[in-house]
Amino acid sequence: MLHTLRKLALVSGAITALATGAYAQQTVVWWDFLAGGDGVRMKALIDAFNQEHQGEIQIEGTTLEWGTPFYTKLQTSSAIGEGPDIATYHLSRIPLAVDSGTLSEITDEDLAGAGISDADFTQAAVDAAKVDGTRYAVPFDQHGLILFYNKDMLEEAGMLDENGLPTGLDGMENFEAALAQFTADGKYGLSMPTGDRYRAVYSFFGQQGGTMFDEAAGGFFPTDEDLAKLTTATETMKRWVDNGWTPAQIESPAALALFTSGQAAFFIMGNWEIPTFTDLHAKGELFEWGAVELPTLFDEKAAWSDSHAFVIPANAGKEADPEKRAAVMQVIAWMDQNSLDWAGAGHIPAFNAVRESEEFQTMKPQSDYAGFADTAVFDPRTILAGPAAPLGDAWSNFINPATTGEIEPADAAAQMRDDLNSQL
Repeated sequence: MLHTLRKLALVSGAITALATGAYAQQTVVWWDFLAGGDGVRMKALIDAFNQEHQGEIQIEGTTLEWGTPFYTKLQTSSAIGEGPDIATYHLSRIPLAVDSGTLSEITDEDLAGAGISDADFTQAAVDAAKVDGTRYAVPFDQHGLILFYNKDMLEEAGMLDENGLPTGLDGMENFEAALAQFTADGKYGLSMPTGDRYRAVYSFFGQQGGTMFDEAAGGFFPTDEDLAKLTTATETMKRWVDNGWTPAQIESPAALALFTSGQAAFFIMGNWEIPTFTDLHAKGELFEWGAVELPTLFDEKAAWSDSHAFVIPANAGKEADPEKRAAVMQVIAWMDQNSLDWAGAGHIPAFNAVRESEEFQTMKPQSDYAGFADTAVFDPRTILAGPAAPLGDAWSNFINPATTGEIEPADAAAQMRDDLNSQL
């Protein structure tokens, strides 16, 4: 499948080149924010693309510092026409980027010219790539909150099926019973960094069908019912802390070590930790482990999610170049068609043909939690959302402390709502 997709990408690129008369090699200037294992994998993809497209299209890649520095530099560079031809972006930040005029619209014609369409991607990511129906990004993956588990501990407790997957975890009563069962003799049912608990709270809020933001209805948590759902989600995590099922205060490295040392049965964290566990297990330094979708504790499946995506900066005042744009779209299409390699980092390919391929289905544990791509809860469509943005500060200032008893959950929910609405 992967080789077939690559051949299709090459053929598509050749056809586009002939149709546009683009015989001269195009250089596509690329910026990303990908470090560590993600950076290594992306560089390998860029190298593979350049090798396959010699004499046609070449990517000139640069990696910048993640977070505020990257987004600020892209915004200011685009405003003066000095931005790259293509950049990576988080879909959760698209509304802010559009509000600041940083991004160029990506039309249906742009996609069609590269041989792709919205139908090729997960619906959740497609929706998150648009603002008021206008597309400003093409999804590359979905990454989100999942449940890691110690197979040895669960097997001993009789909680694994014939495929090595956990059983009996859905429903609040069942999951809390499991947490209680594994909390004994200095061990915990669950490990999760204190600073990341807001992602679980937001997932549980989504499982209750809560609305976080509705501009027409008054902004953040527009109804008393929505505020009550946030309170309930926060109280859930606080209850786990109060019962001693998970440590009250624990930083990321310690939370990771608590799980990898066999001192916790479960670990709730993003799928980006997959390479860590894979590498430890390969070296013989980790027990048998797995990962699945977050259990459904309330009414419906939902898990916090975001997406790495590709955007085209607006580059104010820079003359449009149809041949360059066609080359950029070929880069985007090829990257999505070859995203099986990217899935090695734990991410779920947003491109349906890759996610549904035989190769991906045999990729474990990625295919065991891939279902969350269809039930993902993205940040709300507001300029305050996304990494290194005010929404993240509000989660850290109000909700995370509420899980440890520093603020009452109901007070924290109300303060978060008022703080965010004051910034609109």
